[in-house]
Amino acid sequence: MQTPARHTPSPTAGASAVAPRRRRLGALLLLCLAVVGCGTAPDPRAPATPSPAAPPSPAIVVAAHPLAARAGAAVLERGGSAMDAALAVQLMLGLVEPQSSGIGGGTVLLAYDAGSGQVSGYIGREQAPAAAGAGWFDDADGQPLARSDAMLSGRATGVPGTLATFALALREHGRLPWARLFDDTIATAEQGFTITARLQRHIDGRFPQAAAEDVRRLFDDGHGGRLRAGDTLRNPAYAATLRTLAAGGAQAFYQGALARAIVDRTAAAPRPGAMTVEDLAGYRAEKVAALCRPLRGYRLCSLPPPASGVGLLQLMALLDGTDIDRRDAGDPQAWLLFAEASRLMYADRDHYVGDPRFVDVPVDGLLAAGYVDARRALIGPRAAPRPPRPGVPAGAPAMAGDATDEPGGTSHFVVVDHDGNAVSVTTTVESFFGSGRMVGGFFLNNQLTDFAWDRVDGRPGMANAIAAGKRPRSSMAPLLMLDGDGRLAGALGSPGGPAIPAYIGKTLVGLLYWRLPLDQAVALPNLVARGARFDGEADRFPVPLRTALRERGVDIRGGAGEDSGLHGVFLRDGRWQWAADPRRDGTAAFPAHRTPDASR
Repeated sequence: MQTPARHTPSPTAGASAVAPRRRRLGALLLLCLAVVGCGTAPDPRAPATPSPAAPPSPAIVVAAHPLAARAGAAVLERGGSAMDAALAVQLMLGLVEPQSSGIGGGTVLLAYDAGSGQVSGYIGREQAPAAAGAGWFDDADGQPLARSDAMLSGRATGVPGTLATFALALREHGRLPWARLFDDTIATAEQGFTITARLQRHIDGRFPQAAAEDVRRLFDDGHGGRLRAGDTLRNPAYAATLRTLAAGGAQAFYQGALARAIVDRTAAAPRPGAMTVEDLAGYRAEKVAALCRPLRGYRLCSLPPPASGVGLLQLMALLDGTDIDRRDAGDPQAWLLFAEASRLMYADRDHYVGDPRFVDVPVDGLLAAGYVDARRALIGPRAAPRPPRPGVPAGAPAMAGDATDEPGGTSHFVVVDHDGNAVSVTTTVESFFGSGRMVGGFFLNNQLTDFAWDRVDGRPGMANAIAAGKRPRSSMAPLLMLDGDGRLAGALGSPGGPAIPAYIGKTLVGLLYWRLPLDQAVALPNLVARGARFDGEADRFPVPLRTALRERGVDIRGGAGEDSGLHGVFLRDGRWQWAADPRRDGTAAFPAHRTPDASR
């Protein structure tokens, strides 16, 4: 591996006199992370369940629920590939974490082939029906719907892409028969599983879907109340659906009785949609070239638009030209640099990124060294008083300002098999429990609310404006890392809606610049700087650090849903590290016939 280059400190670098104070703040932050959790936020110590050490072989599954991780490991034990295991993980997540993802939603993923060293991308983003267009979310008077009404409407559901994505990827990366990947989830759906405290919080949530009829019915305790943490939930309807899909393949989802049921459910009142069986039958997932750039001796690979890999890579390029590597987690100037680079990235991403089948996205221009240098030069010694405007990279089309309101949600997991093949998967039904409408034991997405709704007359349209057959912009940015020889060095990703690039970027800063172990990098406080807002886990920043940031114009506000779900693996000094975000229910699982060693 190449030795990371060092950079000349910027004019904003602190004087040596402040170094002792910085070290004290850094020690305080790490103490908060390791001991008390800094206030009321989740305890960021190692993953929530006892974690075995990472084995010498990289074979591992890290996912947001122990049953999902175990389902993937069971497939690896049976000789399955990383992609085989990934489908098993996805099917189980749709059962045990239905608020976040499922077969009624969409998926984007990266696959690493150890034999060839190639990274392939697969995009299964949901797609607008043929009837969609301007005014899709208008009421009878031609006024935009309230977001709560739109999220629950039949029009919120895009044509699901998850099963089509896995079917496409498994043609090249699968080993086991399709039908063998469904067994564990079918059995669990029939026998039942224990509801976690996190799932109960969503069952009792204040968001609109929690009150939807199908959500209430699924979690009914049979006595007029709702199931609680520790109760058992069975979903025989989901088991029946999976039996149909196991026997009939992904085609059984997009054609036939299940497709008609999806159309009927979206067409139901209130605010019926206009999806057709032809929309479902015509859906195609897409294989794409991964979007890769070098960073500190590694090659970082993510996904091109409509995903947000370009935003993540631009954020890291902006930071790489600063002196953030000479700072640490206790240095307010380091967090200022991260915040201001994030604001610049989001200004560009929000303005230019959309479905490349409909709009020209200047990916190369956004990542060009000269353009990144010019954008970085806008970072000053304190936060800019006004949100940055998008730049004008090479190849940029004329666009109207973006008006997308993108909620959080989603799940992420990684799988590495015994041969070193890897999959990094981000998957979603959009906001919690999707549209709140169920078919066959699974929730339908409300992904079309990820479009910009406003119509623009007389000017070029927004990159993310809704249109027939179009996929909404996604913040999802699964990541694979290769070393200087092109070998797998890591896999990482997160849910979180628009916060996803910031969550992953923060973790990469801790991992690559501050040389933290992966679990400590994941556990660093989240800070999401976008536009005029500085959202984050305010209570997890030590008070002196938060005060110093406020003096620099970064006033962190909590309570905006900074609930990341970072999951990943990383190879350092010949040892595999893994991390499951302590903010969720995740953990790692290893094939039973592998004996872990004493290192994490």
